[in-house]
Amino acid sequence: MLECFCQIKTEQPIPITPVTEDTLDHFLAKQNPYIKNYCEQTGFSAKPNEYRLITNEKGDLIRILVGVQDIHDIWAFAFLPLNLPIAHTYYLDHTFEKKHLEQVLIAWGLGSYQFCRYKPCPRKPAQLVVPDTCDLELVENIITGIYVVRDLINTPTDDMLPANLAETVEELGQTYQALVSQIIGEDLFKKNFRGIYMVGRASHNEPRLIDLRWGDQKNPKITLVGKGVCFDTGGLNIKTMSGMSTMKKDMGGAAHAIALAQMIMRANLPVRLRLLIPAVENSISGNAYRPGDVIMMRSGKTVEVTNTDAEGRLILADALFEASNENPDLLIDFATLTSAARIALGTDIAALFSPDEKKVTQLIQLAKTIQDPIWPLPLYQPYHDFLESPVADMTNCTTDQPYGGAILAALFLQEFVSKEVPWLHFDVMAMNITSRPGRPKGGEAMALRAVFWFLQEYIEFIPNLSDQREKS
Repeated sequence: MLECFCQIKTEQPIPITPVTEDTLDHFLAKQNPYIKNYCEQTGFSAKPNEYRLITNEKGDLIRILVGVQDIHDIWAFAFLPLNLPIAHTYYLDHTFEKKHLEQVLIAWGLGSYQFCRYKPCPRKPAQLVVPDTCDLELVENIITGIYVVRDLINTPTDDMLPANLAETVEELGQTYQALVSQIIGEDLFKKNFRGIYMVGRASHNEPRLIDLRWGDQKNPKITLVGKGVCFDTGGLNIKTMSGMSTMKKDMGGAAHAIALAQMIMRANLPVRLRLLIPAVENSISGNAYRPGDVIMMRSGKTVEVTNTDAEGRLILADALFEASNENPDLLIDFATLTSAARIALGTDIAALFSPDEKKVTQLIQLAKTIQDPIWPLPLYQPYHDFLESPVADMTNCTTDQPYGGAILAALFLQEFVSKEVPWLHFDVMAMNITSRPGRPKGGEAMALRAVFWFLQEYIEFIPNLSDQREKS
């Protein structure tokens, strides 16, 4: 069990009572003069993230009073785990519907997160009593998955190189009896993964394609792909200092895919899972790939490199084509792909591209109910003209105009995915630029909770499309 939770009541837990500004007077009217005077004298106004430790006249802690703007906001209590005294255990003094309560518990767990790899954690989180009605295994599975994303992204590149990503996947394979293989360095070129090879060849940290397989062969196929650029200098189209400062997060897509794979296997979902992580370091050296180079991709398409800082789509293209060749029933990729997506939607919202409008609608609605924001952007086909090349089948990036960058990147990837394969592409920030309750500054999982919930519902009625295609 995670340190922030408990189920056995070893003492009388302290109630955490939420109060809004509108209900504060009604609440205080029911309290004894001591509590009422204390709240008034300390200026408690029930603003969000405002709280008071309420004691009796003997000085014993009897209640935590918490200001909330909206009782249905799952993040309303997420600031408490690292603020409340750890000498007590606590329980939520409010009746929530089961599914919503589980999301509140997830937020509590995420509010307990601390990145302590390089220095001791300043304190332990306060423990919340989990009601027996909640699915604690589900709650902890999701929290632990998000911890994986945060830890991988927050780890500096020197400790999170392509080989380290591979070690992470290998450990995952050992834990859940999955098969893990790798194609490394020059073998990528020999085995026709030249997009991955060309991007990563300038680094002495060899590029690789990490491949995990798990599950019963009779189950529907779900394939996950994650962009694993462990550091991105921009290549010869070098980034500015400010642009490079957060590039340890450029393997954030891989972190999402790895975490989702862990969540699927831990939950033992009835799927046939494949995880593909193209892992590289986009460096600068005498053999770095260059603007003007033409790459023969795994699909057979030729791509003219117009910008070496548009490297993520090149490594993803090879992995997506490999994944698509198996005709999975669902193909999902995560990538910290474009700043254009952040310009369009800001840093909190995951951009979603898919030709399957029905799945997009279902996923967007689910994401809204659990407060894991996703927004669809269009695969607008006329923009594909901007990727035309005079010397190759296409370019990796337009040089003619600066607009619609996220759409152009998604259109590029779509060229390597079979039209018959249901495909979801997430363009994510993978980082919080400020700290908020439950969402500390640093690496962050975006759309992960929503996708996992979606998968649990999706596989219950998923038609085995690959079998249907084989029969036809």
